[in-house]
Amino acid sequence: MSRIRLHVDHPLAQGQSLPLTEAQAHYLFGVMRLGPGDDILVFNGREGEFLARVTRAAKRGGELEVEEETRPLQIPPDLWLLFAPIKKARTDFIVEKATELGAARICPVQTDFTNAERIRQDRLQAHAIEAAEQCGGTFVPVVEELRPLSRWLSGWDAERRILWADESLVGAAAALSGAMPGPWAILIGPEGGFSPAERDRLRALPFVLPVSLGPRILRADTAAVAALTLWQAALGDWG
Repeated sequence: MSRIRLHVDHPLAQGQSLPLTEAQAHYLFGVMRLGPGDDILVFNGREGEFLARVTRAAKRGGELEVEEETRPLQIPPDLWLLFAPIKKARTDFIVEKATELGAARICPVQTDFTNAERIRQDRLQAHAIEAAEQCGGTFVPVVEELRPLSRWLSGWDAERRILWADESLVGAAAALSGAMPGPWAILIGPEGGFSPAERDRLRALPFVLPVSLGPRILRADTAAVAALTLWQAALGDWG
């Protein structure tokens, strides 16, 4: 079976024709050198993964025909990742790894010490799609627009607990042993950490659980991976 996987923005069902964009056609026919009769795997993040056959190949387009389903949709746990954007390549890394590790939603947040004042939401969403293509995922998390942390917290549903990676707790126990499954979010701060005002507000919220990520202070991108791994191993779908 072909290892080439392609995300498409169309409903998927056996026998359905799928038109290709110019970019998709360039990738399949110009880069991967596929032609009519070749098979690929397609998914849309909503209906699982399907085998598809190339029926028409052109420089600026083409067409696929959907065949049988190869894997059902695998929906991740109800886990959000809130993180302060950092340098471009490292923000890309966070989005990619969050997709691979099973985050259901990726939420960039503006904190008092966040260096990035804006993000390219469409570019980060494309990175999430590419990560799902490469890791065999059938679900693509939504990448939200950049919003201030204060706005997120003001409208927060208290039923969704927040796992706060608090660097002031370096060396303390993770404190996840008694936590219950359910809707959760992970909060990772910027390179400069959270401001005193943000710390005071987070500590006062009953749905926030501060945790340590070990005996060393981690870079923001490493902390995101560590926290996602910690949560998935304790409360997620890794068991």
